[in-house]
Amino acid sequence: MAVSGIKPKLSGLARRLVLDNLLTDQVALTAYEDALKNRTSFVAHLVEKKLLDAPAIANAASQEFGLPLFDLNALNLEHAPVALVEEKLMRQHHVLPLHKRGNRLFIAVSDLTNLQALDEIKFHTGLNTEAILVEEDKLTKVIEKALEVRANPMEGLEDTDLGDLDLEVTSGDEAPEDTGAAGDEAPIVKFVHKVLLDAINKSASDIHFEPYEKKYRVRYRIDGELGEVAAPPVALAPRIAARLKVMSRLDISERRVPQDGRMKLKISPTHAIDFRVSTCPTLFGEKVVMRILDPSSAKLGIDALGYDPDQKQLFLDAIHRPYGMVLVTGPTGSGKTVSLYTALNILNTEDRNISTAEDPVEINLPGINQVNVNPKAGLTFASALRAFLRQDPDVVMVGEIRDLETADIAVKAAQTGHMVLSTLHTNDAPSTLTRLANMGVPAFNIASAVILIIAQRLGRRLCRHCRKPMDMPRDELLKAGFAEEDLKDLVLYGPAGCDQCNHGYKGRVGIYQVMPVSEAIQRLILEGANALQIAEQAKREGVANLRESGLKKVKQGITSLEEVFNVTNE
Repeated sequence: MAVSGIKPKLSGLARRLVLDNLLTDQVALTAYEDALKNRTSFVAHLVEKKLLDAPAIANAASQEFGLPLFDLNALNLEHAPVALVEEKLMRQHHVLPLHKRGNRLFIAVSDLTNLQALDEIKFHTGLNTEAILVEEDKLTKVIEKALEVRANPMEGLEDTDLGDLDLEVTSGDEAPEDTGAAGDEAPIVKFVHKVLLDAINKSASDIHFEPYEKKYRVRYRIDGELGEVAAPPVALAPRIAARLKVMSRLDISERRVPQDGRMKLKISPTHAIDFRVSTCPTLFGEKVVMRILDPSSAKLGIDALGYDPDQKQLFLDAIHRPYGMVLVTGPTGSGKTVSLYTALNILNTEDRNISTAEDPVEINLPGINQVNVNPKAGLTFASALRAFLRQDPDVVMVGEIRDLETADIAVKAAQTGHMVLSTLHTNDAPSTLTRLANMGVPAFNIASAVILIIAQRLGRRLCRHCRKPMDMPRDELLKAGFAEEDLKDLVLYGPAGCDQCNHGYKGRVGIYQVMPVSEAIQRLILEGANALQIAEQAKREGVANLRESGLKKVKQGITSLEEVFNVTNE
């Protein structure tokens, strides 16, 4: 084949692709120039623009540079020295460390002309680097998987690692004796650890161990939905309960009354998961429920919670005010605690003194003084709050306002120069104000102290990989709450189901009603208005209720209309 038509700029791999009749010289030249302009590699540009598939490029590169091609499908990521190279370098140069032998580090690359990558990695690691040729598309997937495993060490653990989990107990000075680790109990130990590890990997929020007359089942709550995952023999029920109680430092001889405990599983030197454990005697044995508390969930940041931009700004403006009360309301499991912890993380700076009273403390936050209330010992929300106010606080968080005494102290704290964060169990934001009044808090105190109320629910997110468009009659959409103008170009999505999700859903998103207490609402409070009148005023001021906020998420394709109906009751 004559090569006189090849332009001088083309060399190396680009030239080889033209010689092999895989690309025309003009396409190759344009791709080469576009890659330079976009500061990306020639190989990545070809694959991204679908000008050529990755295996063809890799085979041509192998011939051009005289190097064998390595199949990344054969790579065991557990043995790859991923930690040797910073994430920034791996992403920037699109490389992956494969193997270390002595002072040599073998690096997977799809573009062998990227000599700068090898030089930079050599500089940062102090090791001599050698390139290993791999296919571009496979490299992209494996880099993401490797970084995911590094960020979340639980992903890389297998059954064989169960015995290496480090158990810590948060109550008591000594770790429990591993009474279940010997003899006949070894399978029980392994089974329990496997259940805990699987729950963490599947992002479950709760684990239920439930004994019945002729059955014993284990269920996970994932994205708010309970589902059975195991059914061990019913004869093992007492031994499984005993093992869980030993791990949680509970009294294994006491089976007649409920007990509460905590434990911590240290997954890696930098990552630990807390479990809140509750036992309850039932007709056929002890039911044990474990709440999984991942400290990283408190550090998601406000952008991950699902607030609309205007709601987010109202929230941030309120918590940064020097004093006042911000209340988060909703049923159990609606994400109130994560919202409060997010606010505390934002406010947790060196110049603020922050104290919290919780029942119990769910997530440990360094820099914040957290108190576990203990009513039996006389340490109630009210007494903890009184103690806080004598300790020069800037921000106070009360886990829940349950009675008039706690409400009264919290309101007065908000009036005397403190930012107070707390929760209530009400259906929406307007009814929170009437709930405080029904508790006995004077109307003028409510009006002057409360500055923002957030009502929230958690809806399941549609899986981005398999969500599918849904058809619904126009009349039904209008009945659901959509306005006439919303129906233009409206595409509704519903769940489908794939191997990456849970029946079409993966993860959850917050649905919020964020209601500032305006002067008009303050006047209504002082006049003794009911929740409906306050809701009407909030609507006039542009506050979206829970159903309206949910419909926005439906329009954005984040969740389904069915899910919004399930979690809101407007």
